[in-house]
Amino acid sequence: MKRILTIALIAVFALGAFASAQAATEVKMTGDARIYGVFFAEHNYTGWNNASWTSNTPTYSKAGTKTEDRFEIWERFRLRSDFVASEAVKFRLGIKVEDTWGHGTLTAANPEVAIAVYQAYLQFKLPGCDNIEVTAGLQDIDLPISKMFYGNPVFGGDRIAALTVNAPVIDKTLSVLAGFGRLIDTNRTYDTTTTQVADELDAYFLALPITLDGFKATPWGMLAVAGKRAGYFTTGASTFGSQGYAENLLSAGTFAAPALWKNDQNAYWWAGGAFEVTALDPVKFYADVIYGAGAMSDRKKSNRQGWFIDFGVEYTGWDVLTPKVFGWWSTGEDGSTRNGSERMPQIRPNWGPGNSFLFDDSQELAKNSNMGMNPVGAMGLGASLDNMTFIEKLTHRLTYTYMRGNNSPNAIRALNTAMGSNPYFVMGRDLTTNEYAMGVNFDTKYMIYENLAAVMETGWAHGQFQTSVWGHRLAEKSREGDAWKVAFGLTYKF
Repeated sequence: MKRILTIALIAVFALGAFASAQAATEVKMTGDARIYGVFFAEHNYTGWNNASWTSNTPTYSKAGTKTEDRFEIWERFRLRSDFVASEAVKFRLGIKVEDTWGHGTLTAANPEVAIAVYQAYLQFKLPGCDNIEVTAGLQDIDLPISKMFYGNPVFGGDRIAALTVNAPVIDKTLSVLAGFGRLIDTNRTYDTTTTQVADELDAYFLALPITLDGFKATPWGMLAVAGKRAGYFTTGASTFGSQGYAENLLSAGTFAAPALWKNDQNAYWWAGGAFEVTALDPVKFYADVIYGAGAMSDRKKSNRQGWFIDFGVEYTGWDVLTPKVFGWWSTGEDGSTRNGSERMPQIRPNWGPGNSFLFDDSQELAKNSNMGMNPVGAMGLGASLDNMTFIEKLTHRLTYTYMRGNNSPNAIRALNTAMGSNPYFVMGRDLTTNEYAMGVNFDTKYMIYENLAAVMETGWAHGQFQTSVWGHRLAEKSREGDAWKVAFGLTYKF
């Protein structure tokens, strides 16, 4: 009853706000809807669940305690309403409904509606400075990445509470994007006792897009201040449910006695550049270089630092398809956990080329869509035939990706021996130097109408994993069959 009353109040408020806004503002609405079914076999290469954090203590549940349900039907609806007072001022409200058929939102009997706000920001131009735009509130923030790849491996996504300023310096050549985001505030107004604790994760970022004829470069940097008591173990950091802040920021040595950090706050920083060369069009080149480090003033075992590099080439001179090749490399763990981590720290990563089934990246039918593997601590190569068009309104994409781990088996084995099956290192997500994985995806879209499409995404993945690192039970289960999925649905945009 309380939920129904809450929904009713939200609806009344929204309608009232809409009606009042008509007199003084222009209201523009856009959105999208997706309805699709997904058949997915051998999640995590085993058909079982991964280990996951259950509290900030931290506690966790082990892998291999639950069995997959292979078929689901998902429905998602997003509505974005812009309340435009003038060319200089507007407010964006974005709401979404997302759930599986037969659960929660769309149960056959006694349906419930769970409405979530994922955008809510004020955007305006400074008086007398029409080119300087300020955005404050819940918004989409993505650190720069070259066009070949989806998402930045350090940080990106929606529902980020931030203040950003975007200003041109040289018209059509150089601009500045600067901002501040509060990513975690665990206790909010009051800490749990009369002793104040550092329970926040704040980030400051800066990007300088430079555009020249045939060349674009975006140097960028980010500084994060990480409080010791922030909820790293209970807050998810990826749209795919297999990663959280803890394994992305901390080192494996952080879990060894004395556990967790010594400092109340630790600084993390990243510096990188995204590069695109189109001077030889129709041959285009893309690359990203990133270095990150954190907790370097803490105990040595808690240090974390490393590199990530990607590159790609595409040929856009054909109408019927766009061939692409790509690769990446990043530093991995050495043989010891006592000297910290050699993997680049991350906060909220999303990265992937060619809609690859191995990574949580650009899948349109996004839920239950990929293997959720970590490109950090690994290297790989791949190729994609994109934008294949042989019949009007019908397009295809075919991508193959191969990856190997750069992590020493000794480091992962040592933590698994100490903690058992744990969420920090996960089989099928984090690869050792003796392990590999490969994946293929074939995706098809048919435009039924201008804004209505039928989409099919398929994927296959095979991995080889060490019994001595992950244990006999998980490793042997992964050898019983390869992972694959078929997803089919309708997407509508307005």
